[in-house]
Amino acid sequence: MRIYTRSGDKGETSLIYGKRVKKNDLRVEAYGTCDEANSMIGLGRSHLTNEEFEGKQQVVEALHQVQTILFHVGAELATPQDKEVAWKLKKEHIESLEQQIDKWDQSLQPLNNFILPSGHPSAAALHSARTIVRRAERVAVAIEDEVGNELVVSYLNRLSDFLFVAARYVNQSLGGEELPLNTDV
Repeated sequence: MRIYTRSGDKGETSLIYGKRVKKNDLRVEAYGTCDEANSMIGLGRSHLTNEEFEGKQQVVEALHQVQTILFHVGAELATPQDKEVAWKLKKEHIESLEQQIDKWDQSLQPLNNFILPSGHPSAAALHSARTIVRRAERVAVAIEDEVGNELVVSYLNRLSDFLFVAARYVNQSLGGEELPLNTDV
């Protein structure tokens, strides 16, 4: 089977179940932005390959789980509202993010001011993924009435919080610097 189909050469693509839409359709923007975030999370994970720190395996596994679920969020966004998604996002997925956020946050230094996205390459990639997820969330809100699962926006919202805390946790674990916002500029 070839990777290319030529079916998108005229600026259209198929949603799940075959409905054709323009490639600039907000649904395509929403699931494409999730895909972009997923790639950036993968980049963050890849920077941890040669690192050793307590909790590394838990971070790698949590990021892998998030990538898997984010792929399914994209499927939710690509499925027409009147159709059934094969693998639905559940409240437990959001709760799992919250549990991990709380666990990591307990070990972090309290924030006294805003921090700039920076530090260890993994943390910087996770900060970048966070901003991409925020964009996906904004697009998902714009098409909320067309998305069959109301948990999609909640998941994306919580995922950005998760990625912020994960970036801080990685920075703290690997000695990455958290740069405070300079208010004297």
